[in-house]
Amino acid sequence: MILISDSALLSMDTPSLDTGVRGLSYIEVEVTSAARDLHSGSYGGAVANPIVVLSKMIASCHDENNHITIPGFYDDVVTVSDEERALINKAPFDEEEYKKEIGIKELWGEKGYTTYERTGIRPTLELNGIWGGYTGEGSKTVLPAKATAKISARLVPNQSSEKITQLLLDYFRKIAPSCVTVNAFEHHGGEAYNTPIDSKGYQAASKALETTFGKTPIPVRGGGSIPICHTLEKELGTQIIFMGFGLDNDGLHSPNEKYNVENYFKGIETIPYFHKYFAK
Repeated sequence: MILISDSALLSMDTPSLDTGVRGLSYIEVEVTSAARDLHSGSYGGAVANPIVVLSKMIASCHDENNHITIPGFYDDVVTVSDEERALINKAPFDEEEYKKEIGIKELWGEKGYTTYERTGIRPTLELNGIWGGYTGEGSKTVLPAKATAKISARLVPNQSSEKITQLLLDYFRKIAPSCVTVNAFEHHGGEAYNTPIDSKGYQAASKALETTFGKTPIPVRGGGSIPICHTLEKELGTQIIFMGFGLDNDGLHSPNEKYNVENYFKGIETIPYFHKYFAK
């Protein structure tokens, strides 16, 4: 058994265990028009603006229900059973606290799914960064020669990162107008991974958390990606159990990321029980 602690709890009051992580496809798209930045007064209106073109291309990827419109994107997505969706939504969720914690006015996402479902069992397409033209201090009236975006997709079981990456690359190359040149390429990718909750490893982890938290942990789907998981199981022939002690409010990937000392000691207290129960 492989035990990975790169995961989180719902809260210190509501322990949980991830039953899987999503896959990942990450690409970069460059849109170029002219050979150099141009004067926006002299050339504006006569030459395509790469930032405008790229923005339109990106905007075409979702419809009014925030459903991904790229043909074939959902072809291999496995429909999650009503029973599993009900289990996922047993986890307590305070919408107002959620919005307050991350500083948003309203929730946003694919119509017909709850927040936990959107971040666990559904694939997504996100714009991770975009730039072009003049971004320095003050103003400079340029018509930029190039605009660039970094775009990633979170994938669910049965979706192939290789297939989705090629799908994304082909899509952006195809929809680009003839007035610009597109260079689209892959950064990296990885497969989704799920672990059964009836395995000996999961049961040992569940009992370990129950021992130290006093509550049976809720099984949830992790929204992030750990690409090595699929490779480890494929090469070593053994399952992976996720038992982490972080929190969603740790500020992952943000400038002030943190990890509570309380959670650190709770991990030290809990993990030995996993070894004890798994050995039995």
